[in-house]
Parts: sequence; C-alpha cells; structure tokens
Amino acid sequence: MSPTRSRQRPRWTLTLGVVAVAAAVAIAVPFIREPVLRAAGWALVISEPLVPADIIVISLDSGGAGALEAADLVRDRVATRVAVFSDPPSGEDLEFIRRGLPYEDAAARQIRQLESLGVTDVERIPRGDAATEGEAQVLPQWCDQHQLRSIVFVTTRDHSRRTRRVLDRAMKGHLTRVVVHPSPYSSFDPDRWWQTRSSIRTEIVELQKLVLEIVLHAFSF
Repeated sequence: MSPTRSRQRPRWTLTLGVVAVAAAVAIAVPFIREPVLRAAGWALVISEPLVPADIIVISLDSGGAGALEAADLVRDRVATRVAVFSDPPSGEDLEFIRRGLPYEDAAARQIRQLESLGVTDVERIPRGDAATEGEAQVLPQWCDQHQLRSIVFVTTRDHSRRTRRVLDRAMKGHLTRVVVHPSPYSSFDPDRWWQTRSSIRTEIVELQKLVLEIVLHAFSF
C-alpha cells in the first residue's frame, strides 16, 4: 500500500465517522424534538387534584372554555356556585355604550353561557384591572368577605402555572384554599402546540411571562 493511501485512510475514516454521526443525529432528531417541545408546552400547565369547594371561580380570559368546565364541575358536584370577574368597559366598549348600541361584556357572556348550561347560581366579583394580576388583587378580599374556605379557580391551560404562582403570592396570609384547574376545553394543547401558528405565539408569549414571573418573584415564597 502506498504511503499516500495510508495517509488518506485515516482522513476518510474520520470523514465517514462524522457523516455517520450526523446521519444518526438526523434520524434521532424527531424523537428528541417532540419530547422537548411537549415538555415546553407542559411547563405552562399545572393541574391539581380536585376536591369539593365552596365555589368555582372562572378567570375572565378563560372565556367559553372556562364556562364549559365550570358547568361540568357543577354537574360533578365539586361546587354548586360559580363566580365570574366583572369586565369594566373601556375603549371601544364605552363608545358602543355612548351610542346606545347593544353591548355584552365578557362577564355577561360567561354568565349567559353558564345559565344556558344549567348553572343558575352565578355571581360577579368586582374588578378594575383586566390582567391576571388584577384578578389576584381582588380575590383575597372577596374570599374573606364571603368567608370562603376553599375555591376552585378555573383558567386556561397556558395560564395555569403562572396563575398558580400569582395566586400563591396574593392569597398568602389568607385562609381560603385555592385549587388551580385548567379547562380541558382550552385551545392550547401542550402536546401539539407547535403545529399551529396561534399556539406557537401563545407558547412563546406565555413562556416569557412565566420566566419573568419567576425571575421577579424568586424570593416571594
């Protein structure tokens, strides 16, 4: 064997080895990628054991998905009462009202949906801020006023873990026990979120909010 061929063999062996490893990685990527993406989706979700409660509270942003799940929970006798957060009009809502046109806020829509699903005992929780933090600010005092021992808080899947952290801070020092329950009717699917543009946007935005929540309140518990 010539010296030239002897020198070339290690070089080709290395090249073939690199190609083989790259091919193996390429084949394995789909099997690695999906578990990682699913883990990222489930990072947003928390689901706690359900127990009978004094009342079910629906987050405003859960919309119809929250109303559907609350009705199911009432049917399953988790609680007989449901509360929704008020939705003060703003922006274009005020203009509709000024013009005397029919206007239905998100809270009224949830109440109508609940009643159509057979839930008759529904009340509103006064609220000024539309954000998750706004709901958490008014919930402790409202629970104290109504002497509630326990509530089930229904929210969307993608908001549930961040909601858990926000409520833990807000309810600290209060006697009401809160179970956070994500609605299975939420459009966000942690096992397939990367398959639609809207869910990809939701994952990115909510993961950023969750990370920011953890960073800003790392020592609040």
